[in-house]
Amino acid sequence: MYLLGFDIGSSSVKVSLLDGDSGSCIASSFYPKQEMVISAHRAGWAEQDPQLWWENLKLALADVLKESRVEPEKIDSIGISYQMHGLVMIDKTQNVLRPSIIWCDSRATAIGDKAFTQIGEQRCLTNLLNSPGNFTASKLKWVKDNEPELFEKVYKIMLPGDWIAMKLTGEIQTTVSGLSEGIMWNFKENKLADLLFDTYGFSHDIIPEIVPTFGIQGTLSAKAANELGLSVKTKISYRAGDQPNNALSLNVLNPGEIAATAGTSGVVYGVSDEVKYDSQSRVNTFAHVNYSDEKARLGVLLCINGTGILNAWLKRMVGENISYEEMNKLAADIPIGSAGLTILPFGNGAERVLNNKNIGSMFNGINFNIHKKGHLLRAAQEGIVFSFKYGMDIMETIGINAKVIRAGKANMFLSPVFRATLAGVTGATIELYNTDGSEGAARGAGIGSGYYKNHDEAFLSLKKLETIDPDNSKAEDYNNAYKKWETELKKAIQ
Repeated sequence: MYLLGFDIGSSSVKVSLLDGDSGSCIASSFYPKQEMVISAHRAGWAEQDPQLWWENLKLALADVLKESRVEPEKIDSIGISYQMHGLVMIDKTQNVLRPSIIWCDSRATAIGDKAFTQIGEQRCLTNLLNSPGNFTASKLKWVKDNEPELFEKVYKIMLPGDWIAMKLTGEIQTTVSGLSEGIMWNFKENKLADLLFDTYGFSHDIIPEIVPTFGIQGTLSAKAANELGLSVKTKISYRAGDQPNNALSLNVLNPGEIAATAGTSGVVYGVSDEVKYDSQSRVNTFAHVNYSDEKARLGVLLCINGTGILNAWLKRMVGENISYEEMNKLAADIPIGSAGLTILPFGNGAERVLNNKNIGSMFNGINFNIHKKGHLLRAAQEGIVFSFKYGMDIMETIGINAKVIRAGKANMFLSPVFRATLAGVTGATIELYNTDGSEGAARGAGIGSGYYKNHDEAFLSLKKLETIDPDNSKAEDYNNAYKKWETELKKAIQ
């Protein structure tokens, strides 16, 4: 039997098909081949039409089915990974009422800050483990305040993965993990977050039925099966936000284990069994995929918005014909510290790790007589890594101490400079694996449907590709470069 994984990103939708017995990926595809459209009608806004996700899912799935030639009846189950924190609103006929306000939209920051003060910071953190911030609940409050006629039509609200699941099954559902990422779950009372719902004036009625992250959540409707070329017997048995799912894909499920990604944005995600929080909500705590009332498994998430997007921006600036591999080689020719050039990578909106400040990206110490293309490229990669280090120091104060960091061998982790710098400045060993979010979602489907008897069986085929140990002989050089970068950051956020 086979397992399907859907990964609904803001740049593209990826679909992977795994052979359940061997665990190997036999086909995968993604759409669009260029980045998906994000609408920004005003500065700080970011919206996507959910129908884009569905259309690109169909295209990617068609490729996978054509390449694999697997009979639809042999596909056991489907798992869904999705971009976190997005808001999808539907009416009673399951029609989408407006474009989704997605993760990188910062319009609701002031709303969340006001609620944080109004409810009481300590009360908020004790119960919700986070400030309401710019998360899903605050985005819905923005709609309530600014589009009241539309808000009156809302039947249910969902996260992006919930909407995809609805398209597959016709069922309107969500999960505790998903609600927690929207700051709509009270961890102290193990129920919906009344203190925030009451503050924002929301009824519980807008929240869908809550189902387990792993488990049979429905089967394909006849309409969806016909549209996708699949069988009505195929089960939907797993859904999770992209960062908890990335951790799952790397078999990061137990306290002390850490996963990382470095795509458009960058994330360090550590698992804890202690209900802790950052007093300034600069890093955030959510329910992990294996969270339960009886067994706390919490994901502490550091997000840096300006990660691969900085690298991609520099690629466009230095010349469209240069490849990322060539950029990495140029960066590797430059000594640690980039000859005094530092780059703050915060040019992709407000950063939670900086208390929701939007300071923009800054280039400091440029010398026209010394610095060349390679210095810019290395300084950018160092700046991204140093922003990780800055956030990981905050994570350490609430019990997440990085000894080993697991990541898929993709995006910025393809760069030897990036990997060596992360190991060198944190002192952690980096382990790279042959997996991604869509494959993780497929494994999650196998766990949720009962195809695998436990998590261990699901990850027997996960292969470690490479290990990068910190170079202790260069630790002082990395530390000095970081301290210089940190000094520039402190000047910028004063």
